[in-house]
Amino acid sequence: MSDAPEYPPETRPVGRIIAMPADTNPEGDIFGGWLLAQMDVAGATPAFELAQGRCATVALDGMVFHQPVAVGDEVSIYADVISTGRTSIRIHVEAWKRARGQPLATSVRVTQGVFTYVAIDENRKPRPLPGKE
Repeated sequence: MSDAPEYPPETRPVGRIIAMPADTNPEGDIFGGWLLAQMDVAGATPAFELAQGRCATVALDGMVFHQPVAVGDEVSIYADVISTGRTSIRIHVEAWKRARGQPLATSVRVTQGVFTYVAIDENRKPRPLPGKE
């Protein structure tokens, strides 16, 4: 890992949530599955907008956990479209944390991954993205 400082993306986050005690694993850290669920929901936002409708998560790859999340941390999630296919949308999603109630606290990236969503129709079958019919 580089010693260079990292900064959150300059775009507005697509999700922000406070980690709560009910979201912890037996060791008292925030459960990784909770964080993945938050990232999946947030990543679906740009997918839904691009698809102009319903999408389903079909894959997650390149997941890396950099730091644990503690109870009370404010978690901000950023998502950017990195590519599209005929029916699919790949989105890079990052989660950053900072101590709650400390507006000058430094944000730290805790995890990132690439989520793949597929546009689906009312029968839950893949459908072409707008403009790719």
